[in-house]
This record gives sequence, structure tokens and C-alpha cells, in this order.
Amino acid sequence: MYAASPARCSTLPYHRCGKSGLMLPAVSLGLWHNFGDTANFENMRLLCRTAFDNGITHFDLANNYGPEPGSAEKNFGRIFKEDLAPYRDELLISTKAGYDMWEGPYGSGGSRKYLIASLDQSLRRMGLDYVDIFYHHRMTPETPLEESMEALAQIVRSGTALYVGLSNYDGPTMQRAAAILASLHVPFIINQNRYSILCRLPEKNGLPDAAAQSGQGVICFSPLPR
Repeated sequence: MYAASPARCSTLPYHRCGKSGLMLPAVSLGLWHNFGDTANFENMRLLCRTAFDNGITHFDLANNYGPEPGSAEKNFGRIFKEDLAPYRDELLISTKAGYDMWEGPYGSGGSRKYLIASLDQSLRRMGLDYVDIFYHHRMTPETPLEESMEALAQIVRSGTALYVGLSNYDGPTMQRAAAILASLHVPFIINQNRYSILCRLPEKNGLPDAAAQSGQGVICFSPLPR
């Protein structure tokens, strides 16, 4: 039976996420392409255990992570049930919705129907009552920004997410979204974008400066691209 390392909280530094009260570890574990149905389950399990033993409390997922879509959340749910459930209050679990997930007109985008339905499905796959952060995964110009942000507000009020974030947004759109969320009293605390020594797009679209002005944190994915 798994027992976490007693030294887990003294291994990594933790930083405040923007102006919020939430602390994030310096390194998070993203379950993008290594936790789907094509991967070895015992390797996934060992990765999660090792990460947590070394102070990585943040596990980052999305509805479409796999392959196949949904399989990363399903596999993480099994690992959570078998190993990590006793430590739920020490974990920061995030997921997202925005890209294609199921067939038909309601399986993608930024509509209220899609975002709320997707989070409900994610919670079932992971066996959770709530996630700590729920992201809108991409800008969706075909949906009014107000509708997507109001859906995030409803999600927080329902108790199925504690905080919200935005992913793959540019600076100007993020600032518009931040203003809407502030008017709705929603705890929008974090932006996630591809950012590395080879990808400087966030600097070009103004996201870091806009996030600093609005008081949110910025977390990068693919920081070590090949």
C-alpha cells in the first residue's frame, strides 16, 4: 500500500499564484501524452507517486488528454483511487475543456452547455467531487465571451471547481475575460500557455504583461520542447 514520503513538503519551493492565496509548486506534472490508453499503467502510477513524493502537488489534465480523449483522466482516476485519495487535501488537480471531445454540436467550444457537461464527465472519470482549477482551454470566437465566462462562474458557484483559469488566450482577450470574471466575483487566478525558449508567442501577444496587470499567475506547458 502506497505511503507518501514524509519529506514531500520540503523538496520543492512553492510560489503564490498571482495575487491569490493559492500556492503552486515550482514544477507541476502534466498528463498530456503519457497517460493515455497507449501507455503502461504501472509507469503512470510510478510517475505520479514519484512526483508527489518529491513535492509536486499539482496534477494537470484536460478532457481530451489521451490518447484516446478522456483516457488520461480515467487513468488518473484509478491512480487517485488506489494511491492518492488519502492525500486529496494536499493535491491540486486541474482539468480543462475547449477542444473536440465528443460528436455533435455540443462536444467542443465555449458554450455553457459544453463546459458544464464536460466538467461533469471529467469528474466522473477521475472519481472526484471537485477540481481545484478548471480552465477554458482555448479562445472560441464563435461563442460570446460573456457566455463562456458566465459558465465558469456557474461552475465555481456549484462547488465543482474552486478556481478558474484560461488557456491559450492572448493578452487582450484575457483582459476582457478577466474584467467579466471580476464583475461576477469569480476567482480567476491563472493562465496556461505554451511558453519556452523556442516559443515566445505569449510575449508577442501580450499575455505576461496583461496577467501581471490583472493579478493572475502564468504557468507554461511544453517548457522543454524537442
